[in-house]
Amino acid sequence: MSDSGIAAGSTGTTGKARKGRKACTTPVWARKSTLVLLIILLALAAFGTTTQTWISATLDPNQVGQAAATQSAIQVQGSKAATTVTALALVALAGGLAAAIAGRIARWVITAIIVLAAAGVATAAATVLADPLAAAQGTIAGATGVSGSQAHVEVTLFPVLAVVAGCLLALAALLILPASRYWKTRTKYDAAGAAGTVAAAGPVDEIDSWDRLSRGEDPT
Repeated sequence: MSDSGIAAGSTGTTGKARKGRKACTTPVWARKSTLVLLIILLALAAFGTTTQTWISATLDPNQVGQAAATQSAIQVQGSKAATTVTALALVALAGGLAAAIAGRIARWVITAIIVLAAAGVATAAATVLADPLAAAQGTIAGATGVSGSQAHVEVTLFPVLAVVAGCLLALAALLILPASRYWKTRTKYDAAGAAGTVAAAGPVDEIDSWDRLSRGEDPT
């Protein structure tokens, strides 16, 4: 074979190798670390909004009396205005962490859980935006001892941010399904299966037989 033929062959092999590397390259949006980190950050963002003031209520002194009217500006935190947001954000956070080590079927379940939690976050925050006075009544009653009182309420930016975080969290969770095609499952069950395959390929002694029996395999 001539030198030109060898060079052409090596060039073709190199081209195929490059194409193979390009085909195996994981897109940035589909990287496990990137997507899991995004879900965690969005869940923490939703949780963080509940630690801030969502509603500022100014009481009517004609209804609550002069003594209670001294508390003219009652600050209502998100954890009081929408109690479910805190819990649902923590559920989504746990789901994001679990998605990093889950198997193929478990990812579908985890994705559904995160999407439902995110929808709950957005819905609860939107409910506060729709009727802020009703959301503030519990805090007002606790501060004044008068329930059902009228007040002038002002909504801060944080419930809006909670709605946005919930919507983005749901979208990020839905990306798990197409992105997981690029992920290599690494769980203890996969490791056990790989160990069983390696053991079966090599010579089997008494220790290997006992190990395989403990994993539920038949060494015979």
